[in-house]
Amino acid sequence: METATFNQCMETVMTESQARFRLPESVRNMRNYVDGQFVETGKTFEDVSPLDGRVLGTVHEANPELVDHAVNAARNALEGPWGRMSVQERAQLLYKVTDVIERRFDEFVAAEVADTGRPLEQARTLDVYRGIANLRTFADLGKVANGEYFETRLANGQELMNYTVRKPLGVIASICPWNLPLLSMTWKAGPALICGNTMVVKPSEETPASATLLAEAFDEAGVPPGVFNLVHGFGPDSAGEAMTRHPGIDAVTFTGESRTGSAIMKAVAEGVKDISFELGGKNGAVVFADCDFNATVEGIVKSSFTNSGQVCLCSERVYVERPIFDKFVAALKVKTKELKIGWPDESSVFMGPLISHEHRDKVLSYYRLAVQEGATVVTGGGVPTFGDERDKGAFVQPTIWTGLHDSARCMREEVFGPVCHISPFDTEEEVITRVNDTAYGLAGCVWTTNLQRAHRVSRQLHVGIVWVNTWFSRDLRTPFGGSRLSGIGREGGRHSLDFYSETTNICLAL
Repeated sequence: METATFNQCMETVMTESQARFRLPESVRNMRNYVDGQFVETGKTFEDVSPLDGRVLGTVHEANPELVDHAVNAARNALEGPWGRMSVQERAQLLYKVTDVIERRFDEFVAAEVADTGRPLEQARTLDVYRGIANLRTFADLGKVANGEYFETRLANGQELMNYTVRKPLGVIASICPWNLPLLSMTWKAGPALICGNTMVVKPSEETPASATLLAEAFDEAGVPPGVFNLVHGFGPDSAGEAMTRHPGIDAVTFTGESRTGSAIMKAVAEGVKDISFELGGKNGAVVFADCDFNATVEGIVKSSFTNSGQVCLCSERVYVERPIFDKFVAALKVKTKELKIGWPDESSVFMGPLISHEHRDKVLSYYRLAVQEGATVVTGGGVPTFGDERDKGAFVQPTIWTGLHDSARCMREEVFGPVCHISPFDTEEEVITRVNDTAYGLAGCVWTTNLQRAHRVSRQLHVGIVWVNTWFSRDLRTPFGGSRLSGIGREGGRHSLDFYSETTNICLAL
């Protein structure tokens, strides 16, 4: 298949208002990929554009029988050719997959943009770029991830040598989110596959396109049948539930809502299966008076409104030291009102739509609730109007609140939209207590030019990652994950390899 140009992939049809974005031709009929074959089913659903409500393509929903076929194919591959490969051979195949993604780069960008409505530049520089980096990083790491080695002398003089070896965990069920589809899927596939596991993967029903392209990339790269299986569908009474309840699944990795994570835990409890969950967040950002003011305002805009706030790491609670509180609120209001909302390819566009009208209804319900709870709406709080096809889309305005008590529902529950609440604080001890007063524990930000304070405060925040004077960027080898309602376990680098491996200690008498 020849690589199409970006414009061909998007098949942009100009109207008086703007371009209409479409999926690449090869994924308008989105099939399952099981045991090396693309499979249609008798039941389909529509992939709908959040930009203007148009139908982008048709998706074939996997039934329990097809899920069973996928699990069995994964088992056969695990015990067959894939399981017999060396880690170096598996790495070479993952490199070939990334070569296909690079060659079809514009098609992957087109799929991400069409399904999510996100700005074109973000899809290019974050989503697809990180998808490639995820696979390559774990392929590299898997080749050099050595086990532990110890020599021991017992009281009786006996000498022992202990060393560890990694073995595949088994058949992995991977359930992926809609907010960063390709990034999240490759973040799981990279470490799982380099460790020798096989996979059954379900993308979100909202974003099936880039997952279908990824299956094509695995097929084109010559990865053996059954190693990577893709099934489309929903959660309850569909492919997701069939996967988590299947006795042939050895572990489940899931990124998504905390409530869904709880349901999956119940489903896998009887089989005592390993789980890795990256769930929601109600993240706090702390802004001290000695911060680099302009850089901090820009940083909070990004950490609150990137991807229309649909990132589990976004800052929904912002605490600003009282001496600069009024100035900060005013400056953030100006910057937020300047954010450009619109078509993905518009110059300087920052925000696209929410993922769906259903999700928009949820976010708008919080916009109304905040006012009922006594919030002052600094800016936003509604739906933008465009006078063109975008009015049929799932857009909302980026929104800033002040005036809520820490006990308000809008301060306790994850909105997952472009919103932040700004509260004043007076002391370091006070703000640490308030930031930690949440059922979540995923991420936090500290903005200060005082290095000692940065270290001191960061250590006391009950989260999996703290950014100081930045947000979102990190080394892929570092641990990532949260606690409490934010998840179980850590991903990244050796932490991912540890989850996707069974470690055996071999003890020899010398």
